[in-house]
Amino acid sequence: MDVKFWIEFLVVAACIYTGARMGGVGLGVMGGFGVAILVFVFGLTPMSPPIDVMLMILAVITAASVMQACGGMEYLVYLAEKGLRRYPKAITFVAPIITYFFTFFAGTGHVAYSVLPVIAEVSRETGVRPERPMAVAVIASQQAITASPISAATVALLALLETDFGVTLGDIMMICIPATFIGVMVAALYSSSVGKELSDDPEYLARLEAGLAPIKKDKKTYVANRAAKGSVFIFLVGVVLVVMLGMFSEILPTWTSQVIENGEVVEKVVTMPMATVIEITMLSVAALMILFCKPKVDEITSGSVFKAGATAVVAIFGIAWMGDTFFQGNLPLIEDAIGGVVTDFPWLFAVALFIMSILLYSQAATVRTLMPLGISLGISPALLVGMFPAVNGYFFIPNYPTVVAAINFDQTGTTGIGKYVLNHSFMIPGLISTTVAIVVGIIIGSFVL
Repeated sequence: MDVKFWIEFLVVAACIYTGARMGGVGLGVMGGFGVAILVFVFGLTPMSPPIDVMLMILAVITAASVMQACGGMEYLVYLAEKGLRRYPKAITFVAPIITYFFTFFAGTGHVAYSVLPVIAEVSRETGVRPERPMAVAVIASQQAITASPISAATVALLALLETDFGVTLGDIMMICIPATFIGVMVAALYSSSVGKELSDDPEYLARLEAGLAPIKKDKKTYVANRAAKGSVFIFLVGVVLVVMLGMFSEILPTWTSQVIENGEVVEKVVTMPMATVIEITMLSVAALMILFCKPKVDEITSGSVFKAGATAVVAIFGIAWMGDTFFQGNLPLIEDAIGGVVTDFPWLFAVALFIMSILLYSQAATVRTLMPLGISLGISPALLVGMFPAVNGYFFIPNYPTVVAAINFDQTGTTGIGKYVLNHSFMIPGLISTTVAIVVGIIIGSFVL
C-alpha cells in the first residue's frame, strides 16, 4: 500500500479518536470533517450518506420516545421490578433476561438505565453480590441490540444485505436471537460465582461501617395509568408486526416497476423493502400512541430516548459516510493486501468488527463502517450475520454510559473498575457472551443462509 493510503487511514483514525473523545454528536461531526479532508485534499469520491438507515432509526426512536412520554417506560420498569422480586435468589439469571428483552423490544440499550438501580437494590436485599447480576445485565442490554428487529444496528445490516443477497429480517433474527441469548446465559452462569459473597466482601463491609451504603427507605407505590399501559401495548404490537412482516415477506405489498436491462425497458415485480416497512410501521405506532394515549408532545423530543437516538443518527451520518468514502476509494488496495487473508481466516473480520466497535461506541456505526468492506472482500452473508454480535465491543473500555451507570448504582462497591482499568466487572462476562454468540451465530448461520 502506498503512502497516500496510510495518510488517509491516519486521517480517518484521528477523526474517530477525536470524535469519540468529544462524545455526543462529536463522532458524527468529526466523521463529516473527515469526509471533507478525504474529498477536498485527497480527491476521493464521496459516497452516499446512509439515508435509509438514518430514517429507520428516526422512525423507531420517535415511537420509543412517544412511549416514554406516555409513561410506558416507567410501566415497563415496574413490571421488571415485579419479575426481579418474584425470583430474587435467581437474580443473576433473571436480571440479564429482563434487560435483554427490554432492549429487544425497545431497540436501544439505554432502557437499561431505569432497571439497573432496581437490580442493585433487589440483589442487595437478597444478599446476592450486586456485581454478579449488574455486570451481566449491562452486557445483555448490549447483546440484545444485535437481536432486536428495530435496533439501529439490525436495520443497518438489513439494508446492506437485503437487496443484493436476499437476506431477510427473519434470517437475521433466527441466527442472532438464539446466538446472543445463549451467549448471555453462559456469561450469567460464569457471573453467578464471581467474587466473594456480599456478607464477606471487605469493600461492602467498609462502606457499611462508614455509612456510605445506606439502606433505601420504602418507595412510593407505583400505579400505572391507562396511557402508560396503552402505549406499551401499541408499541409491542408494532414490534410484533415488524417481525411478522420480516419473517413472511410474501405478505408484503408489491408493485410493478420499469427498469432498464441491456438497453431495454423491462417490467419487474418489486416487493416493499423492509426499510420502508419499518419506517411506516413505527411512525404509525407513534401516531396511534399520540392519538389514543395523549402524551404531552413537547416531552417526546425532550426525553432521554429521543436525545440518545438523535445522537446516534448524527454519529452514523458522519462516521459511516467517512468509512464508506475511505474504504470504497481504496478498495482495490485493501483487497490486494488483505483479501486473501480474510478469505482464509474469515474470523479475523469478527476481530476487526470488535475493535472498531470499541472505537466507535456504536453497533450501528460499526456495521455501516466495516460491513460494506466485508461484503466487498467476498465474505458470505451467513458469516457476516453470524459475526454480527462482534460489534458489541464497547464494554471493553469501562467508560460507556450504561457501564458507568451500573458502577454508580451499586452502592455496595462490588461493581467497579480494577487497578489496571481493563480488569473491570464487565470484561469477562462481555468477552464470554460475545465469543459464544459469534460461535453459535456462525454455526446457525451455516444452516439458515
